[in-house]
Amino acid sequence: MKITELLSKDSILLGAAPKDKEEAINILVDLMEKGGKLKDKEGYKQGVLEREASGTTGIGEGIAIPHAKVAAVKHPGLSSITVPEGVDYASLDGEPSKLFFMIAAPAEGGDVHIEVLQRLSMLLMNESFRNDLLNAKDIDTYLDIIDKAEREKFAEEYAEEKPVATSSSGYDVLAVTACPTGIAHTFMAAENLATKGKEKGISIKVETNGSGGAKNVLTTEEIKNAKCIIVAADKKVEMTRFHGKKVIVTKVADGIHKADELLDRAMAGDAPIFHAEGGATEEQAAEKGKGLHTVYVDLMNGVSNMLPFVIGGGILIALAFLFDNYEMNPANFGSNTPFAAFLKQVGDGSFAFMLPVLAGFIASSIGDRPALAVGFVGGYLAKEGGSGFLGALAAGFIAGYLILGLKKVFDKLPQSLEGIKPVLLYPLCGIFLIGAIIIFLINPPVGALNTALFHGLNSMGSSSRVLLGIVLAGMMSIDMGGPINKAAYVFGTASITEGNYEMMAAVMIGGMVPPLAIALATTFFKNKFTESERKSGIVNYIMGLSFITEGAIPFAASDPLHVIPACAIGAAVSGGLSMFFNCTLMAPHGGLFVLPVIGNSIMYLVSLIIGSVVGTLLLGILKKPVTQK
Repeated sequence: MKITELLSKDSILLGAAPKDKEEAINILVDLMEKGGKLKDKEGYKQGVLEREASGTTGIGEGIAIPHAKVAAVKHPGLSSITVPEGVDYASLDGEPSKLFFMIAAPAEGGDVHIEVLQRLSMLLMNESFRNDLLNAKDIDTYLDIIDKAEREKFAEEYAEEKPVATSSSGYDVLAVTACPTGIAHTFMAAENLATKGKEKGISIKVETNGSGGAKNVLTTEEIKNAKCIIVAADKKVEMTRFHGKKVIVTKVADGIHKADELLDRAMAGDAPIFHAEGGATEEQAAEKGKGLHTVYVDLMNGVSNMLPFVIGGGILIALAFLFDNYEMNPANFGSNTPFAAFLKQVGDGSFAFMLPVLAGFIASSIGDRPALAVGFVGGYLAKEGGSGFLGALAAGFIAGYLILGLKKVFDKLPQSLEGIKPVLLYPLCGIFLIGAIIIFLINPPVGALNTALFHGLNSMGSSSRVLLGIVLAGMMSIDMGGPINKAAYVFGTASITEGNYEMMAAVMIGGMVPPLAIALATTFFKNKFTESERKSGIVNYIMGLSFITEGAIPFAASDPLHVIPACAIGAAVSGGLSMFFNCTLMAPHGGLFVLPVIGNSIMYLVSLIIGSVVGTLLLGILKKPVTQK
């Protein structure tokens, strides 16, 4: 829908002088009513104010675009004012706002307000266009300026951003822009990057991850041929496809305000090589959304959001035992002294959120925001009902797909009921159904399975436990951050919730050995590594001690047949020794920084050293000197 079709002469005021934000909104609402777009002026104004309460619509660069989609609107419309002196509108960049466009959209009018926001945002990023509007002498000239800009920008009336320039071999630079709402800033950043690229003679294509989904999507061939990729985003975007490419990751605001700098960096190659988890190829990335890859992404969304609760809570609980006096009351160990009791209470509080958060964010990864509450409730019921980690895992996936099913069912309802779906229908039906499923179908069998596993692990003999430690630690070194690594890590964190702390100790030590072994090998077997590898090897001392296994990925990628077996065997040795010495860990991260709270910490350190040395010696034996490569 064209801007000039929504904006009438009666809805424009040039040279306005509101004293504050409230008066600016009042002027715009009056103009909207004068244009005949409203059936309830006060109802519409209330909608605008409610939207402002959730976040300012002063988007920076002297622009404000207040808007509301409410039943008080009769027809879609725009009103506009210019404020040459500017007015404080609480803009994101802190600058006064001078150009105002207010959008009115009927509640049942689809997403007209989003379309108009996108079009306005793209036009208003042109500085000369803004200046022309501010200097317009009359309303007719004002409308002519807008009409001319629209005709140039949207000549073929398409919704996608067009590539600015191309070449026979593809594009010099690719970019992805995304903001949390996927409306204004996404398209402002895209427009600015494209415009600056054209000015600099750089061929560039920009993918926009807006509220309507990804537009102008980058192809595998384009990614392959590009010199660099700029990701200007404030929300999660698909990154796996950029594995092995130079990628600049920054805020969406930098795409708006620092496009020149970003493009110069991209053309100069001033960017790190991006390594996707597990070293996924472009072909694998193209399969996103299919099969096990989707399950893995959804699971990792839950695990990554759960970890802060586990790490913070786990370390505090471990500190409670460290600072407590066992002899005062063995049955109350961890809460005997006031300070220990405080640490234990806070740590337990953090732990209480772990399973609901896991389930909630798995669900939201599948079914978006409406699934979040349903997943939280499912995770809580699994926790309270005894099915624990496995039950919460199931609750997350069930809740996510449950909401997808409800969305299809409720799509058949009248458009007038669209507004009550997220606030009433999804939470009411979703929470009721997930409650019934978890309580009656999941908790009984999974709870029994958990009990059997708990007793089985506790009844394991010494040799069986050592074997389990060898397997878990070895898995951490197979793909170093990939699915196998994550499977072992998730098992370790799940064991914490059941009170089996030895498994997490073996998992963490298995993740620390690969970078440490590589760091030691680059120090003592210099002839087996290039000069650049020896320099980066030093960093692996820090990464290994911090439990960041991914530091070993570049070395494994360059020589997988020799590096992976050496690291895996070293890690397995450490994991087996950790189990043999009954080392325990209540926090699923931290590396040596949490050594004081590791059970039998001295032998844990000994186990780490032995495994790292084994891995180092194997690297020295297996790898060929650089001159023989």
